[in-house]
Amino acid sequence: MGLIKEPLGVDFYVDPKPLTKKEREAISKHIREYKKKMAKSKSRITKTKARATNKSIAASGNGH
Repeated sequence: MGLIKEPLGVDFYVDPKPLTKKEREAISKHIREYKKKMAKSKSRITKTKARATNKSIAASGNGH
C-alpha cells in the first residue's frame, strides 16, 4: 500500500467532526422511523408465513 497524497484544495479529515444537536436529532428521528418501518415489514412477513404454513397443513389433510 502506497502513500496517499492530498490533492490541492482538498482536506481529508481523519477524526469525525462533532455533530450539532440538530444533526443528532435528525439522525435519531431517521433511525426511529426506519425501525418502525422494518418492524411492520417483519410482522407482515411473519403473518404471511404463518398463513402459508396453515394452508399447507390443511391441504395435506394431516392436521397433526
